[in-house]
Amino acid sequence: MFGYDTEALRNLLATIIQNNIKPDAWAWLSNQGDITNTATFNAAFAMMPRKTGKAVITITPEQAQELNTIRPGFTIEDWTADRLGRVYLLSQANATDKERYFAVIENLFLAAEMNELVALYSALPVLAYADQWVKRCAEGIRSNIGSVLEAIMYHNPYPAENLSEAAWNQLVMKAIFTDKQLTLITGLNERNNPELARILMDFARERGAAGRSVVPELWHLASPFTDAGIVNAVKQQYTTI
Repeated sequence: MFGYDTEALRNLLATIIQNNIKPDAWAWLSNQGDITNTATFNAAFAMMPRKTGKAVITITPEQAQELNTIRPGFTIEDWTADRLGRVYLLSQANATDKERYFAVIENLFLAAEMNELVALYSALPVLAYADQWVKRCAEGIRSNIGSVLEAIMYHNPYPAENLSEAAWNQLVMKAIFTDKQLTLITGLNERNNPELARILMDFARERGAAGRSVVPELWHLASPFTDAGIVNAVKQQYTTI
């Protein structure tokens, strides 16, 4: 069900949360997570900002390193307390009943406002039954909400671990189209592929013909699968603009 130590992850997140919210808020949050009581679970997810606040959390370098050791590629730095609280709540949910687990979380996606969507997509790396969320992740990539896209793309190992090649290529191109920072995409180099290189070179030709620029990372991604002469020829469009 999980490919990492879930208890270690929950314990670490609990420690970080306790260091960033008031004791009464932690007392409340630590008693949530009963997914069998759907109404209560949903209410806890919705009211999280009122309980934890929205301040940006602090995390020590040691905690960041421990987190990356437990769940490689998963980063929570610069998150707000309510975002982390919601992800912790989801990590606490009992996943024994697969159908209930999926139904409850899927309904959260369907009813979510923007900040709730950010938390839900941020939680993909810690949700049970990773294969169940592939379509939901692919749908999120089609979003036009910048913060939602960043939750999926930035420091999130789920897409690289689970998306098909076509969906992964769509993620990279969406990042380029929406001016996201490609260097923050987990697995960018590991998931690079010949088809993506072809798409990127076609894109570069179109942009060059229109007198427009491309991000430098495009050449880095295209070069391993493209003849150097072809890359240099396309680059010439940019030196003559």
